[in-house]
Amino acid sequence: MRVLVIGGGAREHALAWKLAQSPRCERLYCAPGNWGTKGVAENLPVAAHDVDGLLAAAVDRRIDLTVVGPEESLARGVVDRFRERGLAIVGPTRAGAQIESSKWWAKEIMRETGVPTGRAARFTESAVALDYLGRRETTFPAVIKADGLAAGKGVVVARDREAAVAAVRDFMEEGTLGTPVRTLLVEEFLEGREVSVLALTDGETVLPLLPACDYKRVGDGDRGPNTGGMGAYAPTSLLDAAATRRIATQILVPVVKRMARKGAPFSGILYAGLVLTAFGPKVIEFNARAGDPETEVILPLLRGDLLDALVALTQRRLRDVALDWEPGAAVGVVLASGGYPGPYEAGLPVAGLDAVDQDAIVFHAGTRAGEGAGR
Repeated sequence: MRVLVIGGGAREHALAWKLAQSPRCERLYCAPGNWGTKGVAENLPVAAHDVDGLLAAAVDRRIDLTVVGPEESLARGVVDRFRERGLAIVGPTRAGAQIESSKWWAKEIMRETGVPTGRAARFTESAVALDYLGRRETTFPAVIKADGLAAGKGVVVARDREAAVAAVRDFMEEGTLGTPVRTLLVEEFLEGREVSVLALTDGETVLPLLPACDYKRVGDGDRGPNTGGMGAYAPTSLLDAAATRRIATQILVPVVKRMARKGAPFSGILYAGLVLTAFGPKVIEFNARAGDPETEVILPLLRGDLLDALVALTQRRLRDVALDWEPGAAVGVVLASGGYPGPYEAGLPVAGLDAVDQDAIVFHAGTRAGEGAGR
C-alpha cells in the first residue's frame, strides 16, 4: 500500500515510524514531514493546511490510505475533499471535527448525552465575560478557554479573579493567540489527576488505546503557561483495563452515537482529556485526532500492525480488530526552544542526536535539514 501521513510534528513522525514497520506499507510519504520523518518516508513539500495541494499529491502518487495528524487540516475539511474523490483517509469530516474546533459545541454534545463534565458559560463579548467574573457566585480557580483551535495554548487556569480578568483581556482584547478570540468559555475547575484516553473508532466500534498522562505546563513542578505538551508517559496506573473500557462505553460511545444523530458522524482517532475527580472521571475536552505528545509514548508499546487497524477503520471493520500491547512503559520528554510557548528563536541547531541511548527513540517536531549534522 502507498500511505500518506499529513503533518510535520512529532506525532506525525511517530505515526510514520509505526506505519513504516507494516509489511503492507509499500511506499510512505509525509506532507510536509520534518528532518526526522525523512528517515522512514519521503517528505513532500506540501503544507498540512494546503488541502488542494494534499489532494493533488495523493492523486498523483496513487495513495491508498491517508492519515491526518493536525487538527487544523481536519477543521479545513481535508477529509471531506478526499472522500469526495473516493480516497480512503483516517480522520473525521469538518462537521465531526467540531468536537475539537468548537469547545462549546463539544459541551453541548456532552450535555445532551449526560457525559460528566465541568459547568461552563459562553461569552462573545469581553465586557460580559468580565461582568460574569466579577459576580460573587463565580468561584475560583476557573478555567478560561478560547472556543476555537489554539494549538493547546488557548487555556488558562486562573487561580483568582485577577488572573481570570487578565486572561479574558489577553484572549478577547489583546489577541495574544494571534487574533482576538470571538468566543470564550469560563469553565468550572475540576480537581484531580488528568488522563488522556485515545480510541480508534469507525463510527460504530470504539477501540481504546493505552491510557496516558501528559504534562501541559511549560515549567518543572507543573508550573507556568499551558503548551501543546511537554511530555507524557503510558500506560498509567490511574486507569486499569476495566476502567478504560468503562470510559469507552460510558463516555466515548455515547458521544460518537450522538454526533452521528446530529449529522456530524465521527470516524478516526477520538481523544478524551479527562480529570479523575472524587466523583468519577469528567471530561475536560475532546480532540478530533491523536494526541501530541501522547502518540509518541503509546505507539512504541503497540504490538502488531497499525496499518491493518487503520485500514479496518476506514472499511468500518474495527469490530474485527484486537490490539495487543508490549509490557512495560514508555516515557517521553519534549525539548523546546527557550521562550516557548511564547515568542522563541527558531532555526537553532540540535546537537547530540548521535549520542542518544539505543533504547530511546527520537521523534522530531518541525526540524529541518541544515548545515551541520543533526540540524
